[in-house]
Amino acid sequence: MMMYYEIKKIFVKRGNRVALAVLAFAIIVIVYSLVSQTYWVNENGEMETGFGTIRKIKEAKQEWSGSLTENQIARVIEEKNRINATPQHQSEDMRQQEIAYSWTQGFQDITYLLNYAYGDFQTWDYTVADSLTPDMASDFYPNRMKSLKKWLEEEEGGANLFTDKEKAFLMEQYENLETPFFYEYQEGWKNLFQWASGIAMITALVLGFLCAGIFADEFRQKASAIFYSSYHGRGKAIWTKVTAGLLTVTVVYWAAMLAYSAAVLGIFGIEGSNCPIQSTMAGWKSFYQITNGQEYLMILFGGYLGCLFMTGAVMLVSAAAKSSLLAVTIPFLMIILPSLLMSMNSPTLNKILGLLPDQLLQISSVVKYFNLYEIGGEIFGAVPILAAVYLLLTFILIPMMYFTYKKHQVTR
Repeated sequence: MMMYYEIKKIFVKRGNRVALAVLAFAIIVIVYSLVSQTYWVNENGEMETGFGTIRKIKEAKQEWSGSLTENQIARVIEEKNRINATPQHQSEDMRQQEIAYSWTQGFQDITYLLNYAYGDFQTWDYTVADSLTPDMASDFYPNRMKSLKKWLEEEEGGANLFTDKEKAFLMEQYENLETPFFYEYQEGWKNLFQWASGIAMITALVLGFLCAGIFADEFRQKASAIFYSSYHGRGKAIWTKVTAGLLTVTVVYWAAMLAYSAAVLGIFGIEGSNCPIQSTMAGWKSFYQITNGQEYLMILFGGYLGCLFMTGAVMLVSAAAKSSLLAVTIPFLMIILPSLLMSMNSPTLNKILGLLPDQLLQISSVVKYFNLYEIGGEIFGAVPILAAVYLLLTFILIPMMYFTYKKHQVTR
């Protein structure tokens, strides 16, 4: 009964209902945006949009699915060169150029990888693939190692950003990555990852708003004297508030993320879950040896842990300061301030920022960063450290909420 009352207090407030409606609306808008931005260029050089284009993209890309072996890479280069030699590609007429582009859509993802593999480590040049010949296919995977090594030796690159042990770690991770990569249509995961961090951040802000008043409202409504003088006022009732907050985080977060996931994957498809993240343009440089499916699980549980910690901090401030207004600012500060500080481009500061709680909401970006930390003589990426640190801190926050609220004295 007490739990029902606490949960009801959270969800009957008009402001909280509006916040949940904003979250739902944001998910709808983002999914709609992903669909509307998907396009297909037909054989007449005309752009098509809508749900029908997704099927055409899938069919075209699945024709190039399989292991990215030397033969497959050579085949892509041959086809790219054949298309480049056509009158349509060489024409100055935009419509003719679009027709030529339409023939490349099936292997476009692989073309992007070619631009990275044969281009500079730090810059993006979309014309690199146009200068390749089939006999260069054997350099596809070795070039990934060579470009990293070159970048780590450059003064304007990574030479001064990492210790010798960290450089060796990166090289080892690259070398140990299983090749050849498996590739297939994976637009569902690419689109999902594109806005997963945004959904997690919006959810964290909404949860902060929902839970900011769990403790503070008793003082705002002048009901604290009655609350503390009740039989369970300094024991079970407080634990009920804590549990209500954690339950709210769990239900709202998983409802939001699973609804977003179901919508995106339902529309674009679940194919590509076993592809390594390096088989896409966004993940090519990553040193994490994971698949799209594994990255998705990391995003889900990282975001959940981040929301638990941030909302726990909100509830702790609410309990300590007796102010929901002050408490609700906590998620904003945790998310916005690190983003502002990142522009300072300091290696030391970047290491610190790489371990702040907002990173848990951005796992899809974290797995692409080269944030490395040495602990006990071993080098680790940021992901396992973030998980261990904030799991511990979240467990610490729970009793802190209880004892902070319990010790308040009621004054007239």
